[in-house]
Amino acid sequence: RVFVLSSLPQKNEPRRKKDGAALLSFEKSKLGLDTDSRSSSKHSSMVHERQLGHQELRETVNMVGENRIVRQVVEPLTLKQLKTRNTTSDPCQQFKILVVDDSPIYRKLVQQSLSHEPYPIIFAKNGREALDCFAAHQPDVVITDWTMPDVTGLELCQSIRRDFGQSYSYLILLTSHTNKEQVIEGLAAGADDYLTKPFHPGELVARVGVGRRIIDLHRQVEAKNRQLEELALTDSLTGLHNRRAIDLWVSSQLSAAARHDFSIWVAMADLDHFKRVNDTYGHDAGDTVLKYFAEILKANTRKANVCGRLGGEEFLMILTHGDKEQVSIAIERVRNAFETGKFKFGDHMIRATASFGVAGFRGPKPPEFNTLLARADAALYSAKHQGRNRVEFG
Repeated sequence: RVFVLSSLPQKNEPRRKKDGAALLSFEKSKLGLDTDSRSSSKHSSMVHERQLGHQELRETVNMVGENRIVRQVVEPLTLKQLKTRNTTSDPCQQFKILVVDDSPIYRKLVQQSLSHEPYPIIFAKNGREALDCFAAHQPDVVITDWTMPDVTGLELCQSIRRDFGQSYSYLILLTSHTNKEQVIEGLAAGADDYLTKPFHPGELVARVGVGRRIIDLHRQVEAKNRQLEELALTDSLTGLHNRRAIDLWVSSQLSAAARHDFSIWVAMADLDHFKRVNDTYGHDAGDTVLKYFAEILKANTRKANVCGRLGGEEFLMILTHGDKEQVSIAIERVRNAFETGKFKFGDHMIRATASFGVAGFRGPKPPEFNTLLARADAALYSAKHQGRNRVEFG
C-alpha cells in the first residue's frame, strides 16, 4: 500500500457525512479490510478518487476539529487477481491503534508523532467512548491518558484486561505523574508501558514499535495454539476427526437430540480382511486403502453430520435428522463406493470391502455415547458373522 497525504480538497469536490463517534484510518473494501469509520456530527469527510493502474484508489480526508487523517481504500480485485494474490495480507493493515485522550491537543500530538507509521488509528475523547471503540475494533495497541473525567486510564486498563481477555492488546499510559508509586500502580492495573508528558515523538514511536513486536509474538503463539488444537483433534493419516474430536462433538449433539427431538445414528465401519492387505502388500498399501475409504466418508458426510477414524481400520459415521431408511441408503452409498474401488499394488489389482454396524437413538432421555457405540459394535460383529461387506442395524 502507498499512503498518500493529500492537500485539502477544493470546494467543488464531493462531501459526505458519517455517523458515529470514532474514526478509523482504513475503510473496508469488499476484500475484508477493517472498516469501522465514525465521527460525530461536527466531523466532515471529503472523498476524491483517481485511477491507479487497474485499481481505483480512493482517498478520504476526515476532519475532526483540526485533526486531519487521510484514508485510502483500494477497490476489490478481480477474481483472477484474487486467485493469484498472496493470501498473507500485509500485517500493517491489521495492526490498529486506539488513542484515548480528553485533550484535543494531545490527540493531535499523538497523531502527528505517528503520521509516518502505516497504522490505522482510532481516536476516542474519553474513557467510555474508548471502551465502545475497543469492543468494536479490538485494537492491538491502546495509548491512553491517565487522567480523564469519566473513566480514568487506570480504570480503562483494568476494564480491558478484565472484559477482553480473549485477545491481547498492548496498553501504553500517557501520564504527567513521575512518582514511582503511581507508575507501579499503572503497571499493576494492566498497562504494559508508560510515557510521561510532555513526550518525545520518537520515544512514542519506539514504544509503539515495542508493542508491535509483542503483539506479533502473541499472534504467532495463538496461531501455533490453534494449529496444535487442530492436530490434537485430527487423525494424522486420513485427516478425519479422531476419537477425542468425536467425543467432544457427540456430547453436545446427544443432549440437543433429546431436547429438540431429532434422531442420531452411530455407524461403525471396519475394513474387511485389512490385515491381509498389510501383510501381503505392505503398510504403504494399507495406508492407501485407509485414505481412500476416508475420502469416501468425507464425500458422503453432510455438514450437519460427522465422520472420523477410531483407530486401525475402524471408522465412525454419526448421522442426524434421518430415519432408518434414509440412514440405510446413506451407509449403502458408502459401502458400494468403497466396494467398486480398485487398487493396484505392483502387478496385482485388488478390491476392498467394509462392514457396517448401526445403532440409533431418538427420545427425551439421551443414552451415553459409549452405550450407542457398543450397540453399533455388536451390529458390526453381526455383519462380519453374516459374511462381511454388508450393513446391519442393532
